[in-house]
Amino acid sequence: MKRNLAERLAVLLTFVGVAVWLATPATAQTIKIGFFAPITGPVAADGASAKQSVELAMKEVNAAGGIMGKMVDLVVYDDRLNPQESVAIANKLIEKDQVVGVVSGSYSGPTRVTAPIFAKAGVPMVAGYAVHPDVTKAGNSNFRNGFLGEVEGGAAGEYAVKVLKSKKPAIINMDNDFGREISAGFAKRTQKLGSKPIIQEVYKYPGEKDFRPFLTRIKQANPDLIFAAGYYDVAALMTLQAKELGIKTPILAEEGFDSPKFIELARGTAEGVIIATNLDRDDPRPLVQNFLKNYKQAYKIDPDMVGASSFDAFMILVNAVGRAGSTNRPDVIKALLETKDYNGLTGKISKFVKGEVVKPVQFQIVKKGQFRRHGVITDPVVITPPVR
Repeated sequence: MKRNLAERLAVLLTFVGVAVWLATPATAQTIKIGFFAPITGPVAADGASAKQSVELAMKEVNAAGGIMGKMVDLVVYDDRLNPQESVAIANKLIEKDQVVGVVSGSYSGPTRVTAPIFAKAGVPMVAGYAVHPDVTKAGNSNFRNGFLGEVEGGAAGEYAVKVLKSKKPAIINMDNDFGREISAGFAKRTQKLGSKPIIQEVYKYPGEKDFRPFLTRIKQANPDLIFAAGYYDVAALMTLQAKELGIKTPILAEEGFDSPKFIELARGTAEGVIIATNLDRDDPRPLVQNFLKNYKQAYKIDPDMVGASSFDAFMILVNAVGRAGSTNRPDVIKALLETKDYNGLTGKISKFVKGEVVKPVQFQIVKKGQFRRHGVITDPVVITPPVR
């Protein structure tokens, strides 16, 4: 009887051991990185670009042996460009998935509402391209690889006045976090340089399809440059309708226009449009040229800044984990804070200031249906984010 009891106890303990092993978080065997983006919805092309680029980055990391000998496991969620959806996603990534860190491949709306959630939990988050200041204000565990709206808009203002010689620009922007932040940065910088915008038109997003009334008022104001802020889906409508109205005023836009979908949907009207962005297709560095080639080979479409920015965000996080030599979140955050002279796909990052990236702002022009280099702003006064 005693022998049978002992045997049964040994079997039970064996099963308990197996159960404990099965219940161990995947982080014991892999390093889990969370990711969310608008994979479906009105800007699904951007979400797909972000997701595909991060998956490409993950494959490169794993093919090279992973991090600390462990493979990286990407946990993907679709936020559908819905802030409420992203809140639920943030809680899942923290509590259910227990990720080491998170990459946001989404816009400001979903990213800014999740920022304080990740900060409270001490989970490092690197945003690919969301521009709103709240993304990094939430805590020292939040970082941004893309430009703060004020910085990108300010660089566009600098370029408008000093390179394009604009003296009376017009502004047309969407009424959301992205549009407001970018256009405010543009207006502030141009005014400081003595070139105050003569008219500003604001449209609702999503929903607005007819830009003729806005463009007509701009045409009547007779600006020498139009600064346009919007996503690729409305960017093409703007250029198409501007052509209908006979508007020949040069257009300077921002990163939302940086998509092959814009060029495709614009049907030739994108020619000559200049954009402020962070992806220079003519950058000769192997890192850039290999990404451009590998992305097109894998997905049969040219990459954009959304994908490149998300690729960088993932690699910056992975690099920090490797330098920390640990998946302990505070160690990873410390490594992120210490990032210096990082050779990124979207430019050399000199450092992070309060979670904000410091790197040159690139300018591309649509030429023969392709984005080509037009210029760059490197002035530290312009590209360094303000410390608040």
